[in-house]
Amino acid sequence: MSSLRPLMFVLTSATMLAACAAEPEPPATTAPAPVAAVSEANPVTGEGLPNPNPTRVGNWATLPEGREWGSTAGLDIDPTDGHVWGYERCGSGSAGGPGVNCDNNPVDPVFKFDRHTGEILANFGAGIFVTPHGIYADDEGNVWVTDFAVNDAGTKGHQVHKFSPSGELLLSLGTAGQPGNGPNHLNQPIDVIVAPDGSIFVGDGHTGQNLTTDAQIDEARAAGLTGRIVKYSPAGEYLLEWGEIGTDHGQFRTPHALEFDSQGRLWVADRGNHRLELFDQEGNYLDSRYQYGRISDLFITEDQMVYAIDSESSRLRHINWRNGVRIGPVDRDVLVGFIPPWESDSRPNHGVTGEGVGVDEDGNVFVAEGPSSLSDAGSAFTKYTVAGM
Repeated sequence: MSSLRPLMFVLTSATMLAACAAEPEPPATTAPAPVAAVSEANPVTGEGLPNPNPTRVGNWATLPEGREWGSTAGLDIDPTDGHVWGYERCGSGSAGGPGVNCDNNPVDPVFKFDRHTGEILANFGAGIFVTPHGIYADDEGNVWVTDFAVNDAGTKGHQVHKFSPSGELLLSLGTAGQPGNGPNHLNQPIDVIVAPDGSIFVGDGHTGQNLTTDAQIDEARAAGLTGRIVKYSPAGEYLLEWGEIGTDHGQFRTPHALEFDSQGRLWVADRGNHRLELFDQEGNYLDSRYQYGRISDLFITEDQMVYAIDSESSRLRHINWRNGVRIGPVDRDVLVGFIPPWESDSRPNHGVTGEGVGVDEDGNVFVAEGPSSLSDAGSAFTKYTVAGM
């Protein structure tokens, strides 16, 4: 979920700007050159779009002996060394069965993996979480993780935690175990990101994606449920917020992921509304994108390519759209690539894929497998390598 990571976008199809790839890169102060869309491509199914990462490496990451993979919903690339941060939900979604979470099975859920081998480089966080959700590695190597559920005792959850690279807890946002929509509370925080000036942004409110009528939305608002972006100072002081559950621009039905582009625009994956919404850092609406499906996560590379993963389209939600990773430039609402999903009997027309996505400096794509895809993937993390590597 972090932005501005090194990558030169690689596509093997002869239809894709092969001549432009050989041209020298423009100066850093120059906007990226436009990327051509693929003619006659279908953004709904992905047909006609080239797959730049055709080799799938399952069971890529390792897990401590004696543990079973739980599901996840996020990962990120560490900007200091290029390795992969992720988490698994302490066996939830595995053979552990319903009711397992990081409160009643307090193993270390947060991992740093070697991007080449999947070897564990760091592992921490036991006793702090209920259900981790969003994860972000900042420019100093600190890792931020949201906890969007609550334990039975009401003593954990509905918070965002900041850790040092070695696992020291540095900061927490929200009030532990107490959901709310005021300045000192969060209510199902889903994702977190840090701006270049150190300001902290949190996507808050997971419920809206399942609300389909005005009456349901009004009832949810009256009950105090939310769909908002909250901005904090670098020290964690509340500054401002915008949004509520709804379908207008600046409203959200689950702001599931956050990202910045090189212009400093905040991209919000508004999953229930099947769109990406772009804002300035004061919450003013700027633009939207509609080619990426029912987006669970997105990642913008240094050369300003958007990788957005759709794990939720199904016969009941966003019918006809196939799951997968859709790829396009930041400057236009067009697609230039598609990494297809797993084929599965559970979703015969849509396929299944993970919820979290990240891209390393070589163009390899890493996917965090969510509850819908964990059984097909076999482990919490999958790697898709660049063609020819």
